[in-house]
Amino acid sequence: MKIYKTLFLIFLGLALGSCIGLSADITMRRDGSGRISLEYRISQMAEDIGRLDGNEQWPVIPTGRRDFERTIARIPDMRLVSFSSREETAPDGKNKNIVNKVEMEFSNPQALTFFLDPSGRRASLIRENNSNKLTITILDSIPQQVDEDLLALVKQVSAGYKLDLSFSADGNSALNIEDVNGRLIEVPAETEIVSSGKKVSLAMGIDSLFNLKQGLLVNFNW
Repeated sequence: MKIYKTLFLIFLGLALGSCIGLSADITMRRDGSGRISLEYRISQMAEDIGRLDGNEQWPVIPTGRRDFERTIARIPDMRLVSFSSREETAPDGKNKNIVNKVEMEFSNPQALTFFLDPSGRRASLIRENNSNKLTITILDSIPQQVDEDLLALVKQVSAGYKLDLSFSADGNSALNIEDVNGRLIEVPAETEIVSSGKKVSLAMGIDSLFNLKQGLLVNFNW
């Protein structure tokens, strides 16, 4: 599978019913270069759900080192540092997870945002007045006509998986979250947020993510 949209295929996979956990840590240096580390868990149940109701056309989330190597080769100013894969028992105690850990380095912010989303719609970096803002759309708004039974099933099988994002840059950073319309939102009580400091972060359950019907945007400011 072509994975030049790797991170956002993972995010979109959440909306399409894939049961995964995702950890992403971004470090930005003063000159605009940096490193992104990903660790994501793919459950065997993800493929089963993804094939409900004739959804076989949706691509399977990538798992191979060769896929990452081909992807990074297409992105100027980005290189693959390391890739590893292992299996673990899923939170339900029955199924297996594939756990992939990937580290990449980028020479400029454009390489980072292109990796996050080549279309430019779900990842952007704005620089103005000596300040910077990286915006990532984690989840688009959930359509009102979505099947509530299917959504409930996704929440059920997503239980035990987490979304964990962190960011650091030279000096202090700040984090705020909005819906897709730019409005501040109230996140579930169990959400963990570090909104300012050397490293800022957001951690929440994947099942809780689907309660945010108007979507979720994360802004990193520094």
